[in-house]
Amino acid sequence: MRYYLVAGEASGDLHGANLMKALKAQDEHAEFRFFGGDLMQAEGGKAVKHIADMAFMGFIEVAINLKEILNNLKFCKADIAAWQPDVLILIDFPGFNLKIADFAKKSGLLVCYYISPKVWAWNQKRVLKIKRVVDHLFCILPFEVDFYQKWDMKVDYVGNPLLDAIDAFKPDASFNQLNNLPGKKIIALLPGSRRQEISRLLPVMMSVTDQFKDYQFVIAGAPSFNKEYYDQFIGDKKILIVFNATYDLLNNAEAAIVASGTATLETALFHVPQVVVYRGHPISIGVARAVVKIKFISLVNLVMDKLVVKELIQADCSTENVSAELDKIVNDNLYRQKMLENYDLIDERMGKPGASARTASLIIKYASKK
Repeated sequence: MRYYLVAGEASGDLHGANLMKALKAQDEHAEFRFFGGDLMQAEGGKAVKHIADMAFMGFIEVAINLKEILNNLKFCKADIAAWQPDVLILIDFPGFNLKIADFAKKSGLLVCYYISPKVWAWNQKRVLKIKRVVDHLFCILPFEVDFYQKWDMKVDYVGNPLLDAIDAFKPDASFNQLNNLPGKKIIALLPGSRRQEISRLLPVMMSVTDQFKDYQFVIAGAPSFNKEYYDQFIGDKKILIVFNATYDLLNNAEAAIVASGTATLETALFHVPQVVVYRGHPISIGVARAVVKIKFISLVNLVMDKLVVKELIQADCSTENVSAELDKIVNDNLYRQKMLENYDLIDERMGKPGASARTASLIIKYASKK
């Protein structure tokens, strides 16, 4: 069958690539066309738009880049209409993908949505639109099933695809040697994959490095950017950047400073104690605080429904606060052990790998019945 996938950010590229791999395993003649990133391109098919041209976050950022976003929407709709896939697979990225779903549904296409929009966080009435424009919704967080049931919507819970990616990961035993890393313990810096995130968070991360001279700081570089882009924030500090090696970095890290997002859960699943940071445009954050209905922003805390990792947002995301939390993580054994024990509970709650294969099987089943 012909599968058209739309991902708009780094996490969607990761999950999209694993889903494509699973679809190929069950449909040897699968054809792909997609909006995605380097990982999806590696699985084959035709890439028509890269995530580097897609990932705008925050109310103000979206407003500033509205013309480009509208052009991307117009192009995506036209490309889907021209290719006429057997099934459209939308991966997270709801601001964009729900508009594409509306178009595709009206065009008579089968619409599958992989990774539920975070409608449980704010503007829950968006569920009504999802019910109208999405044929099959695949959820990856256990509490989402109960949420949708309250809105009389049946969804498929498939487990979490991060478990697939981590299960497939093969550690590089020569990671430290290849990157000329000294014998110091590593603190991983994950400043995000979007330009706005990196420009706001990496300077704060850099500002704490001098206080931890016994550690080696290493940045997980986003594939959409090159070393020169990061150098402007690093200056003359001896900070290494690694690209396409985030899991190897986490596998060797003693602690991490992580931008709020999927990476917080990945870091927890690698059992790396972390402090979560986030900074957005003040207006965007102000609007978000007015409408968001959840107690936490990190997936780690949301999955556990309690404070497991410290979240430092906006003004709280300061050199002093990040440094103090990082100091507790690396030097307070009881504090560190408590976080690691909570990570064990997250492992139990998240379940087993296989989300990509389960989702692929359901998509093929639903598309075959159409």
